[in-house]
Amino acid sequence: MKPGRALALVALTCAALGAAGAAQAAGSSASSGSSRFCDRGEPLSAIEQDRLLRFAAVLREELAGVGDGVALVSRSGLDLSRFDIRYSHAALAWRSETGAWSARQLYYACDESRPRIFDQGLAGFALGTDDPALGYVSVVRLPDEAIAALRPALLDGPRVQHLLASQYSASAYAFSVRYQNCNQWVMEMLAAGWGDLADGDDLRVRAQTWLRDARYTPQPVQVGSRLLMLASHFVPLLHLDDHPDQDRTAMQLRVSLPSTVEAFVHQRYPASERVELCHDDERIVIHRGWTPIAAGCKPGEGDQVVSLRD
Repeated sequence: MKPGRALALVALTCAALGAAGAAQAAGSSASSGSSRFCDRGEPLSAIEQDRLLRFAAVLREELAGVGDGVALVSRSGLDLSRFDIRYSHAALAWRSETGAWSARQLYYACDESRPRIFDQGLAGFALGTDDPALGYVSVVRLPDEAIAALRPALLDGPRVQHLLASQYSASAYAFSVRYQNCNQWVMEMLAAGWGDLADGDDLRVRAQTWLRDARYTPQPVQVGSRLLMLASHFVPLLHLDDHPDQDRTAMQLRVSLPSTVEAFVHQRYPASERVELCHDDERIVIHRGWTPIAAGCKPGEGDQVVSLRD
């Protein structure tokens, strides 16, 4: 199998934090293997940083009108067009009493070889893209009743931590508590809030039961290659033993992705509003609605364009 294909499958969901720490902690084979998938590419140039900071400022403006301050945000990562996937990493953005926005999310902590919950400013969220020349962010604004039910759970430290698995898998099955990826944590966080689920050691089990009852049905990812299915034997952040046998045989993995999270939110709260932002070297495009923005960050009819050449 080509290494790039295996890496793309690992990058199917979420992001990694602490690559330098992972490299230093490579004493164990697991940590050493994981660190290879945590290393970031070349440092951003001053021009790239400026572009992404301006992109983050537009994102902040789009969130300014959110009522009590909770929204679903998603970010593109590595190019996953081969899987027909644009977004890989979802988080729940929330605004503090002082007006500061943070994205609460699950990250894979490379230096600890385990998942962690991490609050990140919007600039950092935008800067975390894998391609500084072309990036996408999606924002789903929730109606007031959805925010009122979700915000107390999102800011409840014990419930937030009880929804965190001890083991990470990029391809975590949506209805197993063995592993977890960032988007699955978001789904279970939504369940805890909208289902008014009390804290407890079995919170993940109850959250997944609520999701099943609420008809959460993630669209299967078509893997399309037996060789890719074998990647779990040598890629430390990828596991398939939580998936049903029939799914592995069919090479269709039911994994929580930003697109499946957004579809569930839209189904449950049709009044939710979606805004998609993208940037290339020359401009930022703002696209409103539930249809996807054109590939390559091409503006369509009614889209707003912000020049990056000013």
